[in-house]
Parts: sequence; structure tokens; C-alpha cells
Amino acid sequence: MDSIKAQACTMCGQATAAHDRDVRFRLPEPVLNSPHQHRAEGSWLSDPDPTTATLMQIPNISPFVRALLPVKLEGGHEFRFGVWIAIHPDDLQHTCRVWNAPEYSDLKLTGYLANKIQPWGLYKVPVNLAVLNPDQTPYCVSSPNEELNSVLTQEWPHAILASLP
Repeated sequence: MDSIKAQACTMCGQATAAHDRDVRFRLPEPVLNSPHQHRAEGSWLSDPDPTTATLMQIPNISPFVRALLPVKLEGGHEFRFGVWIAIHPDDLQHTCRVWNAPEYSDLKLTGYLANKIQPWGLYKVPVNLAVLNPDQTPYCVSSPNEELNSVLTQEWPHAILASLP
């Protein structure tokens, strides 16, 4: 298994482990830019560590849910961003109720991208979420925003890895 991860990609020369990976944002941009961040009075996180939290409510900012934003690469590889999505407060209540229940598999949400996604510069754009795997956070599956929708649906050249975190 270790030899597979150490192999170089025949398309771009980078280690194949650099292709199929996740990059997780610690906090949503509006929280990151707030004075007390996730420690503001009245804040709630599903885990004390925001890196592993999947749900978050920050007073006077927004509730957020963690989601995976997949980026398809040529050759069948996939790079995933672990992003925060700003959602409606009513959606947070429903999401909390079903998160560990069988109904989680049917969860669908809409919200706004709360992290800046480079190299596209995407931020605060609408996105639709759905649970594709009940053992994972919801996935960004589509968007009325043309640019985000193209990120989600197109295959990208491996050269894009150089501009990703």
C-alpha cells in the first residue's frame, strides 16, 4: 500500500497521494474574521475542536454545516475540500435532529459557500448539498452559480494541484 502512495502520477509526475486527498478548512471565513471566532459567547460546535466539528452556530453570524466539495481530476482522481456552508437556522435544527439517525441519508440542504476556494476565488455562492455516503458529511452536488457548478462537474487538469493548498 505504501508503494502505491509513493508512486508518481504518469500524467503530471506528482505523487499520486497528492491527488486523492482532502483539505479541511478549520473555520468559515466570517468566523475566522470575527474577534472571538468560534469562542464567542453563545457559540455552539458539534465538537470542541473546530477542525473536527461538523456543525456550528455562531451568534450574529450564521449556522454552518461541514461539507465535502469534490474536484474531479483527469484520470479518475478526486481532490476534496472540507468546506463550511452557511445555512438557515431552521436547517441547522433539522440537521441536528437527523445527523445520527437513519433519516440522515435523505438529508438535502441549500446554503452558501463560507470558505474561499482557490484558484477559482469562489466565496459566498449558493450551493446544494446531499448525503452521498451516510458515513461522511454531505457533499456539494450542484450550484446555480455557473462557476461553482463547473468546478463540481468538470474534470480538471493535474496542473491545478499546484494552486491548491
